[in-house]
Amino acid sequence: MHIEKISAITLKVSDMQESLRFYKDILGLRMLYGGEQASFSSLCSKDQKHTILNLELGKAVGDWGRIIFYVSDVDEVWTYLAEKGLNPERPGDAPWGERYFHMLDPDGHELSFAQPITLTE
Repeated sequence: MHIEKISAITLKVSDMQESLRFYKDILGLRMLYGGEQASFSSLCSKDQKHTILNLELGKAVGDWGRIIFYVSDVDEVWTYLAEKGLNPERPGDAPWGERYFHMLDPDGHELSFAQPITLTE
């Protein structure tokens, strides 16, 4: 037996409208199902080849882990989110070959934005 792919991740959110505005309007994910008045919504990246992000209305739990989003330009995304007043951490280069930064979504879920980099020694 082996896992073929991760189909979806579900986050509990306290306010569907606020969460959808963040994930859809700010981060640019595409709505597949649900909506601001729904208790369950599904979103995906624009190419729809990757994991689906589900949002389920309920009691949000922080400090559970992190979702990592790959982007083409970490510094550009950081600038965009900082200009929106979202206070992301400053980007840095990791020893495992990624440039990344972390921030919290409206419910305190930790998100990471990363891009592969070539390390020089």
